[in-house]
Amino acid sequence: MADKKAGQLRVTQVKSGIGRKKNQRDTLRSLGLKRINDSVVQEDRPEIRGMVATVPHLVSVEEIS
Repeated sequence: MADKKAGQLRVTQVKSGIGRKKNQRDTLRSLGLKRINDSVVQEDRPEIRGMVATVPHLVSVEEIS
């Protein structure tokens, strides 16, 4: 079986979730972000891209290999 290495995304929270809609706060928590300047590395999958698309104004995303 061939090992196909999927790309990864580094997602960093740059703004607070305080005062945002509940689904946006829940999305930050689902991504594993708890406070400003927290970073997590996630696999580059459609589910993660969808979560990032829900909160683009609160996070920054960079692709890593």
